[in-house]
Amino acid sequence: MDSALLLDNLVNERDAPGVPTSRRAAGGDVVVVIPTLNEQAHIAACVRSLMTGDPRLTAVEIVVADGGSRDRTRPIVEELRRDFPNLRLLDNPKRLQSAAVNLAAREAGAGRSILVRCDAHAIYPAGYVMQVADSLKRRSVASIVTPMDAEGESCFQKANAWIVDTPLGSGGSAHRGGRKSMFVDHGHHAGFDLKTFLHVGGYDETFSHNEDAEFDTRLRQAGGRIFLDADIRLTYKPRATVGSLARQYFNYGKGRARTLMKHGEKPRLRQLIPPATLVACVVGFAAAPFTLWSLILPGGYLAALVLASVAVAVKRRSLCGLMAGLASATMHMSWSAGLFRQLLKGQRL
Repeated sequence: MDSALLLDNLVNERDAPGVPTSRRAAGGDVVVVIPTLNEQAHIAACVRSLMTGDPRLTAVEIVVADGGSRDRTRPIVEELRRDFPNLRLLDNPKRLQSAAVNLAAREAGAGRSILVRCDAHAIYPAGYVMQVADSLKRRSVASIVTPMDAEGESCFQKANAWIVDTPLGSGGSAHRGGRKSMFVDHGHHAGFDLKTFLHVGGYDETFSHNEDAEFDTRLRQAGGRIFLDADIRLTYKPRATVGSLARQYFNYGKGRARTLMKHGEKPRLRQLIPPATLVACVVGFAAAPFTLWSLILPGGYLAALVLASVAVAVKRRSLCGLMAGLASATMHMSWSAGLFRQLLKGQRL
């Protein structure tokens, strides 16, 4: 891959207060993509939130790439076009989010230089799209990523939100509640230089999960830089049940394993701790009939979860915090199980 093309076009700039007019993106520079599949409960609120807060948004091309919804998602989008003439509906026959973003980049990106990826489940702060576009243009980077602040409603969802943005929950990922703007290796995808996105091949459409981290690996290999802008923040709702959280992280683990195998990478220390903990717990319980000393490792892990739960409950002044350990263990064990399963399968889907 020719990394010189990227390096020639990317200029390392320091943060500067405000956005000078000369470094502000025009609305006509931007295409927004929202992948959807049966999102009738969320799509209208999402689109309306994206189209508020900046007069430049009237020139933005906003694309809903739908994977064959069987509910009212598509009719709702057609109705929204009466209020937003710059809204467009595309068919995404491959159904996956990765394919949806690639499709919008190819089909709606002509004459535009910035691609913004959005989630149908999210309600975005006013002016979000142009804030991302301005940040991308001001810093002349390949990608802008943003922090995510978890927020819950039900008791388990609150506990999940309170623990996921901590080192015990997410391993210290900078984009999980991070407060410092900086260059990073990976983060929650917000905006891309469109030419760069297409140059490195877009998302790998064989990935149903972890396509963002896999893309960032190729982007870094090509010389592209990724900037976490902590001034542009998103609030999201984490999974509200143990089962849905387990499925989510199991798939995340599978995706991470495929990324590691595809690029021949070694996992980082924070990625090694959860699978090592799973192995230690399994071995500890299996050996318990022969020696109770083997329970030290799983017992130590359980004690850490209990202490974390109590700490969260005290900090948040809520008994819901006592479920933080359960949420954390669900993430750790499910992610690790998905990782091991995919490693055993190899690159096969």
